[in-house]
Amino acid sequence: MNLSFQNRQQLLTIVALVAVALWAGDKLVLSPLMKSWKERSTRIVELRKSLLQGAQLLDRERSIRARWETMRTNTLPNEISAAEGRVLKAFDQWSQDSRISITSVKPQWKQNTDEFKSLECRVDAFGSLSTITRFLYELERDPLALKVDAVELSARDNEGSQLTLGLQVNGLILNETAP
Repeated sequence: MNLSFQNRQQLLTIVALVAVALWAGDKLVLSPLMKSWKERSTRIVELRKSLLQGAQLLDRERSIRARWETMRTNTLPNEISAAEGRVLKAFDQWSQDSRISITSVKPQWKQNTDEFKSLECRVDAFGSLSTITRFLYELERDPLALKVDAVELSARDNEGSQLTLGLQVNGLILNETAP
């Protein structure tokens, strides 16, 4: 009877030691390895995405560089008066082509960074729907580095045949030190 009690005690001790060893193995070895495996798998997926994006950029390099060169060459001149003159001349040409009546153009300069400045213009004009759409088409079609930020339309008469156009446009000027 004493022998079986000792065997049982040894068996329980061995089972307890195995349980503690399994628990410690799980907490100290298996769980960190699983976590590391998941993190590594996530990182591999991110790297594959990045690699694919890089390959796509390399495939489109020629067209991206050509587009950038077109944009760079069509920016406004660095001299403030020349840039304003070019924009005002463009507005005059677009208004003649579309037969819209421009009532005011208010330019305002903004120094964004050392690499570029912008010329923000508020333009107020009026005309029919067809003249306004033609004016906007001419503005968007021109290669000059202008971006339309806001367009406001309102009716000047009860029938809506005469409309007022409020337009906010930004022009880009790259400083000569920029690549």
